[in-house]
Amino acid sequence: MSNNINKPAPASSTVTRDLRDLDVKTGNIYESLVIMSKRANQISNNVKEELHQKLSEFASSNDNLEEVFENREQIEISKHYEKMPKPSLVAVQEFLEDKIYYRNPAKEQ
Repeated sequence: MSNNINKPAPASSTVTRDLRDLDVKTGNIYESLVIMSKRANQISNNVKEELHQKLSEFASSNDNLEEVFENREQIEISKHYEKMPKPSLVAVQEFLEDKIYYRNPAKEQ
């Protein structure tokens, strides 16, 4: 997921989408939405795991004076992740740019 951080961010404001653009690739709007939602879940899980790993470095069982400085670092890390685009916005952009690999086993038979 860390390589997605350096990519251009999707629109951070609300964008009206034409539903006809979303079903062109699959022929079914609902199938397109399922693909995008599964991708958004993958992105969300990756970001969550990455954030958890970074914040776990600060976990300590003993209290000391350095904790104040560590909290500042934790806050900066948290702010960075809060500013990232929502996984659903990233998934929609990836879908529209044909950057998501998907297949439907039912159609392959």
